[in-house]
Amino acid sequence: MNSFYDLTVENTKGETISLADFKGKVVLVVNTATGCGFTPQYKDLESMYKKLHDKGFEIIDVPCNQFADQTPGTDEEINEFCTINYHTTFPRMKKSDVNGENAIPLFKFLKEQKGFDGFGITPKGIGMTAVLRAMDKDYKNTPDIKWNFTKFLIDREGTVVARFEPTERMEKVFKAVEELL
Repeated sequence: MNSFYDLTVENTKGETISLADFKGKVVLVVNTATGCGFTPQYKDLESMYKKLHDKGFEIIDVPCNQFADQTPGTDEEINEFCTINYHTTFPRMKKSDVNGENAIPLFKFLKEQKGFDGFGITPKGIGMTAVLRAMDKDYKNTPDIKWNFTKFLIDREGTVVARFEPTERMEKVFKAVEELL
């Protein structure tokens, strides 16, 4: 696979979505969860989507249940949860794996483009470092997704320009998106 635009994802209706449909747009790809401490980020994501969508911004939401079983529901239940609790309007894809042999090609590609670079030195970052170190002493040395709400920012040409761990301030994510629009 040569480019972001060569990839496809499956939506909650089982339809294949070509990422070529997003050419010329700024895209934020996020692996999400409904029962995570970072789940309130849905509110910030929706706010960003509403403010910037008309300027060419898209969010691709990929629910994932690989982190502490924090997304146990069906695609329908996940969509209902997000719509009712966070009033989300951005596209949600089929619940998928982001790590391991069953990881969808989109996340294999994203991890090849931008590896893990740490959680930062905020209180949340320090906490996540402690959690990951207890689970896997070598966690820093793999590009794997470490937790829910990891975000990848893709520019209008399809280049993966940034990876934001879930501990990153949403204001920084918003600013990075705005700069690309």
